[in-house]
Amino acid sequence: MELCDRSASDLAGLLRKREISSREITESVFKRIDEKEDTIHAYITTTRETALKQADLADKKFRNGKKTSLLNGIPIAIKDILCTKGIRTTCGSNILSNFIPTYTATAVKKVLQTGAVLIGKTNMDEFAMGSSTENSAFGPTRNPVNTEHVPGGSSGGSAAAVSDGETILAIGTDTGGSIRLPSAYCGVAGIKPTYGRVSRYGLISYASSLDQIGALGKTTEDCAMVLNAICGHDRLDSTSAQVKKPDFRRSLNKDIKGLKVGLPREYFVEGIDKRIEDQIINAVKVLEKNGADIIELSLPHTKYAISAYYLIATAEASSNLARYDGVKYGFRSNHDLTDSVRMYEKTRSEGFGKEVKRRIMLGTYALSAGYYDAYYLKAQKTRALIKEDFDKAFEKVDCMITPVSPCLPFKLGEKMTDPLQMYLVDIYTVSLNLTGLPGMSVNCGTVGGLPVGLQIIGKAFDEEMVLRVGHAYEKMSEVTT
Repeated sequence: MELCDRSASDLAGLLRKREISSREITESVFKRIDEKEDTIHAYITTTRETALKQADLADKKFRNGKKTSLLNGIPIAIKDILCTKGIRTTCGSNILSNFIPTYTATAVKKVLQTGAVLIGKTNMDEFAMGSSTENSAFGPTRNPVNTEHVPGGSSGGSAAAVSDGETILAIGTDTGGSIRLPSAYCGVAGIKPTYGRVSRYGLISYASSLDQIGALGKTTEDCAMVLNAICGHDRLDSTSAQVKKPDFRRSLNKDIKGLKVGLPREYFVEGIDKRIEDQIINAVKVLEKNGADIIELSLPHTKYAISAYYLIATAEASSNLARYDGVKYGFRSNHDLTDSVRMYEKTRSEGFGKEVKRRIMLGTYALSAGYYDAYYLKAQKTRALIKEDFDKAFEKVDCMITPVSPCLPFKLGEKMTDPLQMYLVDIYTVSLNLTGLPGMSVNCGTVGGLPVGLQIIGKAFDEEMVLRVGHAYEKMSEVTT
């Protein structure tokens, strides 16, 4: 097995034994990038020179016997929606194609302070708007498991890079499932923490009340290693929660015997691929066999989640993306610069892609006079009802198990002409963004050679439970190699 195909936890152990070096790992990753990137297109920007310098610095720390983080010397990729000082940050959009930030996002800064090695900025759906990473202005990413299929989105570049050995770890963002869906489709582990657990400072906003930064890795333990680095209160982010940060790795090996695991019946209704349902039920049986108590329950307002989500998300996007006007930064149209209104129009029509323009228009409509109460306000009330469902359910259970997606990874181009079908791919993930709850995807096998993701949902700020169940399932099923 090549170094780039090993888990972060394995590599961290080998680094401490001085059996390998960070430079060797980093060179293995870039060798894989050289071999596969033309096909996979997981990256928008790579930072080879910087990465090798960081790897050498990490190795020096080991040689000098300095106390180091488990992430010291481990390669990591960053979704191209997080600001990196001096490194181009595009959001997968023409309107920011040459934008170079003057500061670094808090989550990125924290992970680099551990000694992790920055490999580059990963491809994504433009402004994180999509479920397939086909909406990038820089071209689509392909699924390494089967390159005819999508990797999921919008953090598809991050998931594809981890899956294919083009990085060891990755950071992504999740607005409606954008970490969990690509993790499921690419057969890796990915977690969306509770809203407020990770600082959003330096995250270029799509929908501010829904966006959350999270981690992707080959295993649950890998994700826990990243969370240990990036979580914590940040005074630069007013939505950052002042809650105690646990050591997420410590809870991984706790027994699941006696845990109450909820199975929401609304996630197993008409519309789900029966093969996926069977795979999830088999995973639940594995947990039950090992001591978990399975409790069927109901989340009655689940059927309204996708409608509420797309009203709220597009409304917030309409507001957040108003800043891209060609005046302050980013792309500016050269058309008729003497007329400022015309310049705004041309800049936005030329700089944004179809999906972004579609969502801006939907959001502007939902917020407009005469429609605000009928759409946006009603969606927010529905959001409160969905949260109540989860609150009541968590009085009975410790966590919940659901599918990540109702369908297997679909082929490139298959859903691009039907936005509604594309939006329905997120039907099992958006509720956690509406409620702010933590959730993760772990691989639970394949169907027809394509990965299936198992979604584990936890109570607010109980990522430890989510990771504990995910790690237990990985060990029990021996899915992870």
